[in-house]
Amino acid sequence: MNETHWLDAPGIVCALGADTATVRARLLAADCRGLRQEEGWVKNRSITLAAVDAALPEIPPHLPAHLHSRNNRLLLAAAQQIEPQLRAALDRYGAARVGIVLGTSTSGINDNAPAFTTLATTGSWPAGHDYRRQALNAPAEFLAEWLGTAGPAYTLSTACTSSARALLSARRLLQLNACDAVICGGADSLCRLTINGFAALEAISDTRCLPFSANRAGINIGEAAALFLMHREPTGDVALLGGGGSSDAWHMSAPEPTGAGARQAMQAALADANLEANEIGWVNLHGTGTALNDAMESHAMQSLFPSGVPCASTKGMTGHTLGAAGVLEAAITWLTLDRASRGQPLPLHAWDGVPDPQLPTLDFCNGTQRYGERQRRIAMSNSFAFGGNNTSLILAAAS
Repeated sequence: MNETHWLDAPGIVCALGADTATVRARLLAADCRGLRQEEGWVKNRSITLAAVDAALPEIPPHLPAHLHSRNNRLLLAAAQQIEPQLRAALDRYGAARVGIVLGTSTSGINDNAPAFTTLATTGSWPAGHDYRRQALNAPAEFLAEWLGTAGPAYTLSTACTSSARALLSARRLLQLNACDAVICGGADSLCRLTINGFAALEAISDTRCLPFSANRAGINIGEAAALFLMHREPTGDVALLGGGGSSDAWHMSAPEPTGAGARQAMQAALADANLEANEIGWVNLHGTGTALNDAMESHAMQSLFPSGVPCASTKGMTGHTLGAAGVLEAAITWLTLDRASRGQPLPLHAWDGVPDPQLPTLDFCNGTQRYGERQRRIAMSNSFAFGGNNTSLILAAAS
């Protein structure tokens, strides 16, 4: 279907900041200060994480099932930034015609962990414990209850593509005329279970991650939330032109080494948007800083863009926010395409500048690259996940 789907200005909270103006300024400055070493997450080890240090809003007391959930507090912080546009959509379309699709990986599991310790030691749950805050659908249920929507509301969990998939699912609800507007995005908070799982896989870097560098040593896990309001009305600065996915199922935790699955997702996104590769002006890479992901993605990029394309991984500034990574990077991509960004340089590739000689050479942004002046500004945002679950989104400026 050739229907255009518009994305209003996002709400963002991440290690770069807790509003779009701060995130934009720090993004353009390649500010990596949000990635800091912390102890206490992995036994006898200090690792670099990308925590949100902004004060987060409290969950309203009339929503007791969602109290004490940092994941939902991150989500609420992002939602409050764009609350006027969300409330306006409810007023215009009615509660039953506004949907919610979110992505997460662990929901509120980390917040419920102490309750399980209490259960194990005392035989009883602690007072105030509510299992529902860690349920997979908790983010969508919370947001629906807070806003008062009555349309479809659900949460996806496809590892690190969760919130990118949420945008594609939101678009599908509009295409099916199940909704007139959809709130889409995701949230993930730091989680001891996840962090130790990646540590067990030897995928965690103690120091700041260095995507595509010869010195890369793994990821820095972060936390974030980002939300969009998606609709059909041509009133926004930026549109979702297309998206595509693939599921190569190569390995539970390792990507297909040639990048075939990643390339399939990117090609599907281009076909969906009716574009050729040479029309893409910038690519927001998945770029985790692990040996296998960066090698795979380099091969996929070189294969699809043999003449090169300006590209960057922003994880050196935000960390890898897992279930929230897809929408966070789509939101960062949005910030390169709106009217306020016209003429500005593209975000820098935050690394140490030491290329891996075993990888294809990519055109990493160094502060000089910009979108072409005589063509529409179009960008691709890539997300690749465990199990070979790959997603690529294409966003474009209104003109």
